[in-house]
Amino acid sequence: VQLQASGGGLVQAGGSLRLSCAASGRTFSNYIVGWFRQAPGKEREFVAGIRWMPYYADSGKGRFTISRDNAKNTVALQMNSLKPEDTAVYYCATGGPLSSSATYSPRNPREYANWGPGTQVTVSS
Repeated sequence: VQLQASGGGLVQAGGSLRLSCAASGRTFSNYIVGWFRQAPGKEREFVAGIRWMPYYADSGKGRFTISRDNAKNTVALQMNSLKPEDTAVYYCATGGPLSSSATYSPRNPREYANWGPGTQVTVSS
């Protein structure tokens, strides 16, 4: 499985970006997908995840939306009302199949076996 995130860039505070994660070797619609981010000097943190329903970190609730585009085999992260503290490298990741009976802990990086290389998001004040 290979993942590639795109859509990052430089945006002013209050602006929007739409990140997209494309997968090769996997049909995204059948697997859990998550977005994480890592700012300089900080640990990687959960941003959003999706299994049968979406999950969000408190920092992104009301501003971020994760969604599947099954026709394109991609998962998007729409980010609105961006803040300087959203500046980070954003990573998409995929894990187990939707059909699994295992409990899904979206915030746990160990749920995700495959990670993409990340895309930089910079929000200027």
